[in-house]
Amino acid sequence: MSIRSEQLAVPIAGEHAWRARRPAVLFAAGFVALLVAVVLGVGLGTVAVAPGDTLAILGRRILALPLAQTWSVPAETIVMELRLPRVLEAMVVGLGLAVAGATFQSLLRNPLADPYVLGTASGAALGAAIAVVIPVRVLVLEFGLLHALAFAGALAAVWVVYRLSRTSPLAPLTSLLLTGYAIGSLLAAGLAMAMYLSGAGLRQIFGFLLGGLDGAAWLRLAVAAPLVLGASLAIMVRARVLNGFLLGEETAAHLGVDVRRERAILLALASLATAAAVALSGLIGFVGLVVPHLVRLAVGPNARLVLPLSALYGASLLVFADLVARLLGEIPVGVVTAVVGAPFFLAMLRRVRTGYEL
Repeated sequence: MSIRSEQLAVPIAGEHAWRARRPAVLFAAGFVALLVAVVLGVGLGTVAVAPGDTLAILGRRILALPLAQTWSVPAETIVMELRLPRVLEAMVVGLGLAVAGATFQSLLRNPLADPYVLGTASGAALGAAIAVVIPVRVLVLEFGLLHALAFAGALAAVWVVYRLSRTSPLAPLTSLLLTGYAIGSLLAAGLAMAMYLSGAGLRQIFGFLLGGLDGAAWLRLAVAAPLVLGASLAIMVRARVLNGFLLGEETAAHLGVDVRRERAILLALASLATAAAVALSGLIGFVGLVVPHLVRLAVGPNARLVLPLSALYGASLLVFADLVARLLGEIPVGVVTAVVGAPFFLAMLRRVRTGYEL
């Protein structure tokens, strides 16, 4: 080997070594970011709790560590009863939206797909608006009629889209996207009419459309978190199937994938995670679209890496976004994710020299 060849081989070998280590580095950075987000999210607010006290309270109450109490009782109440449920709810919602977005992007082979691509957002919004218009107020397990109808509306919209797309002569993926767009437009018209009739409830509808985590509670989290986490875990178990779909449905079928059955299962799981997340927080954009996209730019399209990394960074992002929303006076968290996230996404795209294909 010539001296010139040896000089070229060194940076190439270093680049390959870095690519091999990149997923591990991203996982480590993601865990650190999530830990920092949790500590800041629990400690900061109108009444600040020192990071040391925050960690001590969490260690004593959650891990049962034998720590001497050096903090006040009100500080412990703020941490455990007010802020920790909200932070955990933000983690669950961010995780669910990011995993659902990664699933739809892989399944539909479209980097612009997000968790709301099949009409989930329109169905949930219409359900929430109907709940506001109906003069009935109930509360079960910290969930009101608004949350229940939003959850039901999101699932019903996806079911209608899936059923109608199966009768279309178009290709399955094209039919899904077009049917989702048509049903979403129809539901948006219903939402507009419900908003027109809502009167004084219009502000509540807008609050749902912009997203928020101000109503977080332990009981509500205990009901919704198993749905989001269970659906997300089931999707991760099917990472190999998603990798097959990335190669095309015909190739996936040759690899032994039952295309119709697995497509239906993955659509149902991603829609369930999205509907449960929306019932918790309202409509929060950007997380399910951009987080999986940026993860793919970093590690490639392998779903075995994309799904867990998307979950990790989606959870971290929404905790940080909710913290900013609280510090700015309880503005809608969906506004923060859009204002902060969109410029960051555009900057990342400008720095990427080599693209990728789904």
